Amino acid sequence: MLKQEKIIERAHATIEIEAQALLALKSRIGSSFAAAVTLLLECKGRVIVSGVGKSANIASKIVATLNSTGTPAVFMHAADAIHGDLGVVQKGDAVICISNSGNSAEIRALVPLLKQLGNPLIALCGNDNSLLAKEADFYIYTGVAQEACTINLAPTASTTAQLAMGDAIAVCLLELKGFSAEDFAKYHPGGTLGKQLSLKLEDFCKSGVAPKVLENASIKEVIYELSSKRLGAVVVLNSSAEISGVITDGDIRRMLENTNDINALQAKDIMGHQPKTILKDELAIKGLAMLEQKNITQLIVVDAEGKYFGMVHFHDLIREGLK
Repeated sequence: MLKQEKIIERAHATIEIEAQALLALKSRIGSSFAAAVTLLLECKGRVIVSGVGKSANIASKIVATLNSTGTPAVFMHAADAIHGDLGVVQKGDAVICISNSGNSAEIRALVPLLKQLGNPLIALCGNDNSLLAKEADFYIYTGVAQEACTINLAPTASTTAQLAMGDAIAVCLLELKGFSAEDFAKYHPGGTLGKQLSLKLEDFCKSGVAPKVLENASIKEVIYELSSKRLGAVVVLNSSAEISGVITDGDIRRMLENTNDINALQAKDIMGHQPKTILKDELAIKGLAMLEQKNITQLIVVDAEGKYFGMVHFHDLIREGLK
């Protein structure tokens, strides 16, 4: 067998083992899981998530997910906890402790200390007979039949199971709290995701750059407005400042190809009718989707009364990193 084929075969086997491990967890989610989620929902303090080794890495990621979805959480390494960091646990906090074996030296030292503090303890553990599973107020099973590695030792499927269970907890809490896309945006102001959830089309309408002409404007006036505003299109307004149509660069080219005398023409003679418009307070990502769907490069932005507000170009949205 070729080396490349062996690599692909091992990768397939790894994914298959981990997928089966996740599906097997479904049957172990029951009343204890629901009770633990309810406890976290009603928690007046923070959620302290702890673990050691690879489980500590998973704990750190679960903390990040909880924080970003509206549940305040703090990571506490189990080894550091027994050397002073236990002070992070305050009255009103709930603790999630993650360990596959539930019997490591650090966990065995930490659990009695947590019990003394009196904070509710939730265990994500793969060993029903472990100290952690038996001492926890709520025990959620995250065990797997085998690890994905060929020596069945490296934490692979087991850490995947822990991570998935943490996601399940976070998603349940998100739904129970009614956490919305707007709430999500508050915690993700940076990067592409933050921009998609926060930037509105009015943010792209530059002050003083709203190309427009009246219906009776000459072709020379239309071309000047197109060239000076550099958005590739100009909106045509009637005498009541209502949108009548739009003229694009393409319309100008077609007019020049088909007309010998342009002096008698006005904007209304070459404009496209019933142009697509969108409200200024719509998210910019929605505008980008509309541009792609209609295969156009400019969007006419209007206010709540339907009055012309400005124009947004496809390239401005792409340049901002919305996609």
